[in-house]
Amino acid sequence: MFHTFFYQPIYNLLIVIYNIIPGHDLGIAIIVLTIIIKTALLPLTKKQIKSQKALQDLQPKIEEIKKKFKDKKDAMAKAMMDLYKKDKVNPFSSCLPLIIQLPFLWAVFRIFRTGLNGESLSLVYSFIDKPEVLNTMAFGLFDLAEPKNLILALMAAVATFWQAKMMSTKKPAVKSKGAKDENIMAIMNKQMLFFMPVITFFISYQFPAGLALYWLTTTVLTGLQQMYIFKNPSASSGQGRNGDKEKGQKVIEGEVVK
Repeated sequence: MFHTFFYQPIYNLLIVIYNIIPGHDLGIAIIVLTIIIKTALLPLTKKQIKSQKALQDLQPKIEEIKKKFKDKKDAMAKAMMDLYKKDKVNPFSSCLPLIIQLPFLWAVFRIFRTGLNGESLSLVYSFIDKPEVLNTMAFGLFDLAEPKNLILALMAAVATFWQAKMMSTKKPAVKSKGAKDENIMAIMNKQMLFFMPVITFFISYQFPAGLALYWLTTTVLTGLQQMYIFKNPSASSGQGRNGDKEKGQKVIEGEVVK
């Protein structure tokens, strides 16, 4: 079922784009294919980004709850649920969109890992013009069927760092009893920020360059989508409105007290 409903249709779509592109440039075909896939999965990606950002914004409050109820697990769980309910955040809402996207991501991964050597041309549908040979050169510079492309691997890693950095939140230095724990957490978060780009680099370097080009393109598109969602007030998860409302009430109360 995976081969029939995911791998083969996406591979044939790549061949169609390859046939249409002037000069039959496989690099451009991969970029166009990535844009089409990202557009098709746009609602799911948007929901996932908003959920991740909402959870990221709640981290300071979550850390406060963990410190306050560190010896009371039941009270901590209840406080967490109350926080999620108050801010209208579902901690598991970012998982479902990712799970739905996994078959598409795995199909694309397999195509760019093994499908660029021309052996998979037998999978082209009969009503599609099958090229005799698949030219794997991209932009006249890279052979996308070959691994160990340093330039594309580095670009994919930098794009991954850029996207992850955008999602992270900056916290001011804290000088208190819990400062040590918060500093440890900050160090762990910083390590993760650099860990993913390193992993991306090694995977992109070891596998065919077509996979690195796909990863680079999809990461840049996701980062641009994040920028739009973060800058667009209507794209927020509702916390902004509640926060502004509460802030306004505090200001009013302050004026009344004065």
